[in-house]
Amino acid sequence: MNLVVYSTNGGTITVTVSEKLVDIEVADEGPGIEDIDLALTPGFSTAPPWARELGFGAGMGLGNIQANADWFEIHSHIGSGTRILCRIERRRHDASGHRPTTRT
Repeated sequence: MNLVVYSTNGGTITVTVSEKLVDIEVADEGPGIEDIDLALTPGFSTAPPWARELGFGAGMGLGNIQANADWFEIHSHIGSGTRILCRIERRRHDASGHRPTTRT
């Protein structure tokens, strides 16, 4: 959502899917993140009022990405944008953690 709210010159979302991995890269040319540790704090948000009125700005985005990715990196530079890289390993288990049964 921050890519839409803050990016001044747009950005990209690139997803690469293979049999074992999902790699995601989000890059923008926005204002950058001043304090990455603070931005990763649950509940912290810089969302403007109009975004909050739409239900965004709970301050859970970056923290949830970090918590649920198997690998996560964030790089940000004030005035030139942010780049987020994450990887999710595809597992052959259902949501309960069990391997799916094979039907014959």
